[in-house]
Amino acid sequence: MKIAIGSDHAGLALKEALKAYLDSRMIPYEDFGTHTAESCDYPRIAEIVCKAILSAEFDRGILVCGTGIGMSIAANKIPNIRAAACSEPYSAILSKRHNNSNVLCLGARVVASGLATLITEGWLNAAYEGERHQRRVDMLTRIEQRYAIPFAPQAPREEDTNPIMPAEPPAGED
Repeated sequence: MKIAIGSDHAGLALKEALKAYLDSRMIPYEDFGTHTAESCDYPRIAEIVCKAILSAEFDRGILVCGTGIGMSIAANKIPNIRAAACSEPYSAILSKRHNNSNVLCLGARVVASGLATLITEGWLNAAYEGERHQRRVDMLTRIEQRYAIPFAPQAPREEDTNPIMPAEPPAGED
């Protein structure tokens, strides 16, 4: 298993604690930023991590912001991403078992590093159960497909330019 991990400025310290946990378990990961406490935009980090998962180079992702909610909302905008904002282990485990979540979102202002480690451990150890849950996951995919908007290239707006991630169209589209 290989993990894509990222955070905004508010989640930086918790991300570092989670990286130490992953190191202790010898779980490979790549840190997609941010790397400083300077204010940055969480949607950019969420998009980078989710694109890494969709590339199939990474199996799952972990995103950290102040509450976990912003990262979860941003990640869930991306097709085939099922992100779950969790603040205790039970929900994290069931998000994988029942919903086949592929991104765990945590809030640095909500959970301390010890609890975040327990949440992450439960989520990483959980396996998707499939069977009766697959029908519902398939329903989620169909809803996602029904509301998908075809990509239309637009000139980048000033607020969409950032040294962390330049504006670009989704992979495979020019």
